[in-house]
Amino acid sequence: MGLGTTRAVALVGLSGHVVEVQAHLAASVPGFVLVGLPDTALSESRDRVRAAVTSSGIAWPQRKVTINLSPAALPKSGTGFDVAIAVALLAGAQVLPAGAADGVVHLGELGLDGRLQPVRGVLPAVAAAVAAGFPDVVVPAADVAEARLVPGARVVGAASLADVARLHGASLEGADESAAPVVVPRPVVPVARPGDLSEVVGQDEARHALEVAAAGGHHLLLVGAPGAGKTMLASRLPGILPDLTESEAVEVTAVHSVAGVFDPGAGLVHRPPYEDPHHTATPAAIVGGGSGLPRPGAASRAHRGVLFLDEAPEFGARVLQTLRQPLEHGELVIHRAGGTARYPARFQLVLAANPCPCGQGVGKGLECTCSSVAQRRYFGRLSGPLLDRVDVQVEVRPVTRVERARAAAPEPSAVVAARVAAAREAAASRLAGTPWRTNGEVPGTWLREQLGPDAGLLADVDRALDRGTLSLRGADRVLRLAWTVADLAGRAAPTRADVGTGLALRTRGYRACARVRGRAPCVRRPRRTPRARGVVARRRTGGPGRGRARRPARRRSGARVAPRGGP
Repeated sequence: MGLGTTRAVALVGLSGHVVEVQAHLAASVPGFVLVGLPDTALSESRDRVRAAVTSSGIAWPQRKVTINLSPAALPKSGTGFDVAIAVALLAGAQVLPAGAADGVVHLGELGLDGRLQPVRGVLPAVAAAVAAGFPDVVVPAADVAEARLVPGARVVGAASLADVARLHGASLEGADESAAPVVVPRPVVPVARPGDLSEVVGQDEARHALEVAAAGGHHLLLVGAPGAGKTMLASRLPGILPDLTESEAVEVTAVHSVAGVFDPGAGLVHRPPYEDPHHTATPAAIVGGGSGLPRPGAASRAHRGVLFLDEAPEFGARVLQTLRQPLEHGELVIHRAGGTARYPARFQLVLAANPCPCGQGVGKGLECTCSSVAQRRYFGRLSGPLLDRVDVQVEVRPVTRVERARAAAPEPSAVVAARVAAAREAAASRLAGTPWRTNGEVPGTWLREQLGPDAGLLADVDRALDRGTLSLRGADRVLRLAWTVADLAGRAAPTRADVGTGLALRTRGYRACARVRGRAPCVRRPRRTPRARGVVARRRTGGPGRGRARRPARRRSGARVAPRGGP
């Protein structure tokens, strides 16, 4: 009887749990049993490990092999346990010295030829191992650069199972000593450089709204006609956001590592990510999904960055409703039959929408050809609870030829980014000692306590509440915007003018939506012709134009019916 142990890491979302891999070899009928709640991919490791061991020049033990993954109640998925299972088996077969691999964490997938294949989620797995007190980690050679990003980790790369066995003191005579490491190209998402705000001509109100949204981490809604510049403005938002802190960079990099879109050669992700999924994306593509434990979607990949939904009403209703949870709590909790996964999802949501299907229902809407029913049905896809969680709502009007000729040289992104960074620093110093980092995360109760004794400061907000323009949640959003405007201006507290600016940023788009929803006419109805007016009048009075034929008079017995048109 032989017993060998080593360590591995099981990822549930971004949370890593150190797993003890135990191998028991008994003098019984040869077999291979894997227990400990493995999924289908992990159960297939029995065949991969057997082939890798024999391909490495090691004789397979003719015993009953039982592999236990402890704790057994923790769901385990993926192929990253292959190396740990093989090392524990070799330790139980006394190929490795006793206790040589007990405190070492092994990560990686095995090929049939014995070479180590790279796996996803190496960064959070190594971070979990170091936090649990296991700094010695063995990973595939292709994952060494990613694993060494974790401070305090002693990482060793290996190209094959034979290299791992020699690392622990095994003497292998027939093994290949010149195995080439496996390099699998990962589907790295290309990072496009954001455009500069100096390319935006005019749009002073929209530029100011973009700056306020960047300074306070607020969500943004842009409503305007096609070609007004909504997509152009949204794509330039990441360029004025400050760099991520070290902790934020590690967190974002871990999400991208689990998603399989991280390039280890570029180091940690220090710039805010930018995700713009297509309107045909499914809920699983946005919030995460997959068989077994779900993988992160676009909302999690946009953590600490920007999630842009162009033509937002074209997205499915289920997709839009799934965003309500991360907008409130900053994380996604995905429940599946195989377990529950938590992914961070604190992003800035930017919605771009046309006012109507034709896109011309702006201003007086004289060029709009959509009916009021079509307008309400189109913009009604953005539900009220979703829009109520969007802080900044603005109308983007097309730039006229006169405005283009009179427009001054626009500010570049570097100048705006400097003001945004200063406003972020002011908010961070005020929020020191709290769990919040930006004004967009702070609850309204805490912000109201910092206002001071001025009772008339929120008079405009109270009147908007009385008119029904704002909800109670909307009033808190206005207060957040007021603090952000004050931070941009360098004031210690917001003034009544700052509150008015926040109210304008909050309600300008709301008024546009109200017109589209039918609360006020957005388009001029076509004039009815005299014939049409006559038909409507006959329908109202019950005349012959009611739309159904008149019944002929019933013929009585013995009565003579006069012909039509007779005397």
